[in-house]
Amino acid sequence: MSLLKSASTVSLWTLASRVTGLIRELLIASAFGASALTDAFNVAFRIPNLFRRLFAEGAFSQAFVPVLAASKAQHGEEATRTVIDHVATLLAWTLLILSVAGVLLAPWLVWAMAAGLQQQPYAYDAAVHMTRWMFPYIGFMSMVALSAGILNTWKRFAIPAATPVLLNLSMIGAAWLLAPWLKRQGVEAIYALPVGVMLGGFLQLAIQIPALKSLGLLPKLGVSWRAIRGAAQDPASRQIASLMVPALLGVGVAQISLLINTQIASHMAPGSVSWLTYADRLMEFPTAILGVALGAVLMPQLAAARAKGDHNEYAAMLDWGLRLVVLLALPCAAALLTFSQPLVSVLYHYGAFTDKDVQQTTLALSGYGVGLLGLVAIKVLAPGYYASQDVKTPVKIAIVVLCFTQLMNLLLVPYLAHAGLALSIGLGALLNAGWLFVGLLRKGSFKPQPGWLQFGLKVVMATVLLAAFLAFIAFKLDWLQMRQQAGLRLGAMSLVMLSSAAIYFGTLWLCGLRLRTFLRR
Repeated sequence: MSLLKSASTVSLWTLASRVTGLIRELLIASAFGASALTDAFNVAFRIPNLFRRLFAEGAFSQAFVPVLAASKAQHGEEATRTVIDHVATLLAWTLLILSVAGVLLAPWLVWAMAAGLQQQPYAYDAAVHMTRWMFPYIGFMSMVALSAGILNTWKRFAIPAATPVLLNLSMIGAAWLLAPWLKRQGVEAIYALPVGVMLGGFLQLAIQIPALKSLGLLPKLGVSWRAIRGAAQDPASRQIASLMVPALLGVGVAQISLLINTQIASHMAPGSVSWLTYADRLMEFPTAILGVALGAVLMPQLAAARAKGDHNEYAAMLDWGLRLVVLLALPCAAALLTFSQPLVSVLYHYGAFTDKDVQQTTLALSGYGVGLLGLVAIKVLAPGYYASQDVKTPVKIAIVVLCFTQLMNLLLVPYLAHAGLALSIGLGALLNAGWLFVGLLRKGSFKPQPGWLQFGLKVVMATVLLAAFLAFIAFKLDWLQMRQQAGLRLGAMSLVMLSSAAIYFGTLWLCGLRLRTFLRR
């Protein structure tokens, strides 16, 4: 399977995930708006997500996938099955202990994440209750990350990419069906959302099991102390643990930044956490479709190339990934900067979501848009280090970026409020990506292929024309006043999106850039 086909498979499923995710957010925004209770839910949901990113999609995946790919390439599939069993055993028991601790420590976790919620005691109590409901979600998602690492290494990309759709569908069902029922029972409707989260976590794990069984890779979990001790003594398990320590620090730095930003936002006007969350969800649309898809496909391929000592293939895959990032992320960034209000209006401006909510979410989205290119590029550049089992360099960079981001917060938040937090993250992402890029160049891991200058000029020219078109349309139409004409507004947005694609890709074609060149990978 070619890299483009693999990335396309992941991207299509990720697109389905983000479309259903936007529908989910639209329903939540319409039903609940942006209030102290939506802040409480977003804080409660961020807590298990923070640990998930630390232990599952973050440090664990960064350590597990390269070791698994190297084991498969060097020792064969039988030896690798033993590694999978041992790692799964250790992970499952660790998650059980962590989940119990999280439920017990929920009040302290909410305070650490968003002490400002105490200004509205009912919201603080709601956040604690919802955290206790949702904390075990980390257990489901960490085992999903283990399964995804195995399937991606065996080049089975579709199932791992499809699983987030199940979470979105579960939350949509909860917001659509369960929330009204709870309201009729005299219970706050917001409590329907944690039920949807837990159902989604269970379904995401359940769908992995048949895929693993078909490959004969379903992990066998050890339940005795002897089995656990044997798993801990496996050299591969120890190698993963040793790689996880610096990876935890690196991923932890990013999560510390999120923690600080949420804490700051919780002390601002009610709704600030929600405005940032709605903007973040919209910004994640291109980030996930481009960055996550490329990262998921490239990581095992890069690790296998490193294990075989094929440095030319390794460098060529990085070059291909970075060109695709520039080709697709740059116009998306331009769209977020010039067309943010129409996007927020069409997607969220219904029901309880007010004009003020649109304006505040738009400001946050513009801040994130500044760093979109960096956020996507990191997903390609970081695997260039992890595939070589070099976790320390990205960690050092992340620590400096954390300090830079907080310095930007000090300078920007007094003037831009919650939008300053988003802009700080965007600027930090650009610094992070630039530093990773320079590091790969200096190490000699990445050697740019010929034609970058001409390629870059063509992409920039097409992006400038696209941005000019979107800025003109955003100025000409009053998207807020079109709220009562939802069908007209949606039709206008669809026409603008089709025209934008025609302008951008048509300009590239006229400049002589043929997209079929990317099929060669």
